[in-house]
Amino acid sequence: MLGAAVRAVNLAAFPTAHEADLVDALRGDPAWIPGLSIVAEAPDGTVVGHALLTRCRVGEAPALALAPVAVAPEYQRTGAGSAAVRAALGAAQELGEDLVLVLGHPDYYPRFGFTPASGLGIRASFDVPDVAMMALRLRPDGATAPTGVIRYPAPFGV
Repeated sequence: MLGAAVRAVNLAAFPTAHEADLVDALRGDPAWIPGLSIVAEAPDGTVVGHALLTRCRVGEAPALALAPVAVAPEYQRTGAGSAAVRAALGAAQELGEDLVLVLGHPDYYPRFGFTPASGLGIRASFDVPDVAMMALRLRPDGATAPTGVIRYPAPFGV
């Protein structure tokens, strides 16, 4: 049931079914990590937002990809997306994860601490503006962040 609600939010938030289909494909992929698909709910319990973290790699080192983040149009700019992202990042930190990557809007994701991934020596395997490919260290005092090219799970198609 929750899967249907998440799909509905993604279908409402984006102009095509691409992101909803991506979530469905990731759900059946080894990259899926239980507990890192986070929803935001309206006061009545309706699912209105979703943030997903799945396993990716930087070189051979494990990392997480934050994608997609979706909010039903009538709940955008209400904090639902931010709540889902913060909860997802918190859950990842509790699982001992260190590095999260996002390809997203450079005016939105820095509020969570994301900075250009190039500053850590991390890059995508495809052309993307430097300011849009971002990284966040969840344990900045931990081991040195890996460097290299991001390897996304197969459902991303990149």
